[in-house]
Amino acid sequence: MPKTLYVRVSTQADALDRFEAAWHLASGRRPPAPLAVLSFADLPLLTKNLSPARWELLKQLKAIGPVSVFALARHLKRDYKNVHTDVAQLTALGLIQKTEEDLVRVAWDAVRSELRL
Repeated sequence: MPKTLYVRVSTQADALDRFEAAWHLASGRRPPAPLAVLSFADLPLLTKNLSPARWELLKQLKAIGPVSVFALARHLKRDYKNVHTDVAQLTALGLIQKTEEDLVRVAWDAVRSELRL
């Protein structure tokens, strides 16, 4: 089953509305399917955290599979320190996972975005 992360720009009120809807759905006969959501308060915050360089890093990491941060930096032809910083931020956001061997990998098969006005 593919793992999909939904990235959204939404207010706290929207998140509470989604929680309430899930709560009511869960009180029915069957529990709702699990949904992984990463929400940002506004578009500037989303683009700061998922910059074009970080998006490219995610795409390349997904393509090459689990590697060390050093090998990833070399593959991307980028400075190790900058890649390390990006990997740390993307790991904190849940977009990248570390393996037991201390390699990094993309945690998702797909990332879908929803931007609400």
